[in-house]
Amino acid sequence: MPMLTGGCRCGEVRYEVEGPVLHHALCHCGDCRASSGAPVMAWMAFAQDGFRVTKGTAKAFHGSGGSVRHFCGTCGSGLYFLNAEMLPGVVDIQSATLDDAAEHAPTAQIQTAERLPWMTRLGEMAEFERFPGG
Repeated sequence: MPMLTGGCRCGEVRYEVEGPVLHHALCHCGDCRASSGAPVMAWMAFAQDGFRVTKGTAKAFHGSGGSVRHFCGTCGSGLYFLNAEMLPGVVDIQSATLDDAAEHAPTAQIQTAERLPWMTRLGEMAEFERFPGG
């Protein structure tokens, strides 16, 4: 399994991870929406012992149920998630922060019970390569 690298938008926090992917899913839960401001988040899970921060120090937000979301304190990019109670020994990386994110497509959608209703109709929406009218 090749080493994957990634980091925040401004480059203050960098990480690397190696090992098999445990899952790669789009999460529709309300907690992910609230923390990201986005309707869905992509998470790629690995064994925690294959993960390390190589530059900087991520800030941590301790949420409910033992969840700890890590993000860059400078640019605010969400980076990774730990929950020793729910996912012992697992690190969930926000896969859009990988250097080669386009190479890793999610394979499932999770927490669809909380999905925003209009997310099921994305294929029906108009598409624009850039801003419309520009």
